[in-house]
Amino acid sequence: MGNNSLKWIYLVILSLIWGSSFILIKKGLVGLTDIQVGALRIVLTSIILFSVGFKSIRTLKKTEWKWVAITGFIGSFFPPFFFAIAQNHIDSAVASILNSLTPLSTVVVGMLFLRMKSTWLQILGVIIGLLGTLILLMAGAEINPNQNYWFSILVIIATIGYAFNVNLIKKYLSHANALAITTGNFIWIFLPALILLIWSGFFETIFNSPEMQLASIYVAILSLVGTAVAKVLFNRMIQISSPVFSSSVTYTMPIVAVGWGVLDGESFELTQIFAAGIILVGVYLSNKRRGAR
Repeated sequence: MGNNSLKWIYLVILSLIWGSSFILIKKGLVGLTDIQVGALRIVLTSIILFSVGFKSIRTLKKTEWKWVAITGFIGSFFPPFFFAIAQNHIDSAVASILNSLTPLSTVVVGMLFLRMKSTWLQILGVIIGLLGTLILLMAGAEINPNQNYWFSILVIIATIGYAFNVNLIKKYLSHANALAITTGNFIWIFLPALILLIWSGFFETIFNSPEMQLASIYVAILSLVGTAVAKVLFNRMIQISSPVFSSSVTYTMPIVAVGWGVLDGESFELTQIFAAGIILVGVYLSNKRRGAR
């Protein structure tokens, strides 16, 4: 199967996985604090990756480890905490919608900091996708006027981190093994996350709290599928496609996330269906680049 077909398969799979991650975070926050959700997610993912990918890090060159460390912190360490903190104050579907700012951030970061070129058609696609995102956001604000949208800033900061992450992997780690990159990322961030988890008092209360135990199961599912497996697939997708196409997964994720929100009792309007269609148009246009992989 060629890379052009494979990248679309990765896009669909990652949309389903990461679109479901927001509801899992929401369920995890029922019994855990936001710091515990973020730290436990990283620790469990690290254990999973170390068990299957530790040997792969031998393929990484010494010159690549600096970029593995940088992408590990900006793409895998801070975002789990930012999303968990934000989702204590805003809906899971809203968080996924704000996450759709990533492709726009990717284009801007690539042009301003890494001297990467983007066509006007790509930029147009990102703008159209962003327009759909804003419509979704406005509709959500009308449905949930009591939510504290100041915490949305944390999600926006996370999207900027993701933007740097995809651009740096594409520019400096495009020939490295995807599993090696992901495992290397978590080698750097495992110890800080473990320290935070211990500091949060997690191990002092988990064995006596059924609510925490159930919440931890949700985080464990999120760690295995939503982080460990998805990170490897995502890093591979970056390598065989463009940074903008790779970040376009954040356009399709809200569709899945909103679906989970409806099943969980969250409101949904026809305006959001219209916005989802606009988002998909943006994904298509952002991929229309002659000569892009």
